[in-house]
Amino acid sequence: MGAQEHRDPSLRPPRSSTSPHSNPLSPTRGNGTPLFSVSRAPVARRDGRYSGGVTTNTTAVDVTEVTGLAQRLRDSVGAVIEGKPDAVEMALVVLLAGGHLLIEDVPGVGKTMLARTLARSIDCSVRRIQFTADLLPSDITGVSVFNPQTRGFEFKPGGVFANIVIGDEINRASPKTQSALLEAMEEARVSVDGTTHELPSPFMVFATQNPIEMQGTYPLPEAQRDRFMASISMGYPTRAAELDMLEHHGARNPLDDLRPVTDAAGILAARRQVGEVFVHAALKDYVVSIVSATRTSDSLRLGASPRASLQLLRASRARAAMQGRGYVIPEDVDVLTVPVLAHRVLLSHRAHTSQASTADVLASIVAAISTPRRT
Repeated sequence: MGAQEHRDPSLRPPRSSTSPHSNPLSPTRGNGTPLFSVSRAPVARRDGRYSGGVTTNTTAVDVTEVTGLAQRLRDSVGAVIEGKPDAVEMALVVLLAGGHLLIEDVPGVGKTMLARTLARSIDCSVRRIQFTADLLPSDITGVSVFNPQTRGFEFKPGGVFANIVIGDEINRASPKTQSALLEAMEEARVSVDGTTHELPSPFMVFATQNPIEMQGTYPLPEAQRDRFMASISMGYPTRAAELDMLEHHGARNPLDDLRPVTDAAGILAARRQVGEVFVHAALKDYVVSIVSATRTSDSLRLGASPRASLQLLRASRARAAMQGRGYVIPEDVDVLTVPVLAHRVLLSHRAHTSQASTADVLASIVAAISTPRRT
């Protein structure tokens, strides 16, 4: 008898998607043991609490303002970015969750335009940094300059001092310059000459890079990639979307007619509401199970960090609020797993040999984990 074939559970085919109306109740662990017992089928009530034997005193937050703000931003950005609703939606999720976004794709598909359009839709400070090989860390963080009149040093802020920072072609700068963003992205502050300077709030980095052209570039280190909440790819537009773009934007810059639909204070208020969105303990366990599985999969040689768990949960809260829910459901986690985790993990040689993509591996990992569901 031949040797029995051993299959990696992370390469199982994905399951069907979870219903958007299901609720995060009564999950089971890998051994089939329920995380908690219920006396009957749990039901999500209008106030965000759960009935059916699960006791909770948590009331779902009213997310009406977040939902309305998200729709205004969708309409504003969608008027310029044709045929890319998924990319727009992910950018809004990251914005409202308080994260940073990495946009990777070939030139000319609208990476920088997406960032500029979203920035123009918000009445806040915006700065663009064109990353080049000769860019210095002080160009990003700022520098202390001697003032002969006061006979003292004065701090001159760098390009990172804005509510929204657009880093164009970030992989063209040297690793030393790229690392200047690390403290800013993690703590919203920079340290120059022993002095700490707080960055404006809210603070968000949109970074773009071309993953195809490698000449004259420096791959982002894993520590910096991990700072980004999510990574997306724009992709080419459909034929209809490209024709519509020629019809409406062929003669003038579409940003000329764009007006802000909110301001920095509105984004901060929305982020506070997003942070109050209810997440059942079963869903937190689900998030940790997914992230932990990336660390043990034979298809990955580098799994996701604990920071990934935090950011997947925050992004799920933002998506729930954008869709008018004061509570997270399993679909929020499932939809966001690939954009939030894909740039943090590295495929193993085995996965490369089988020509599996990172998205395929992550989808299979999610498929192998029990989804919180009704009983």
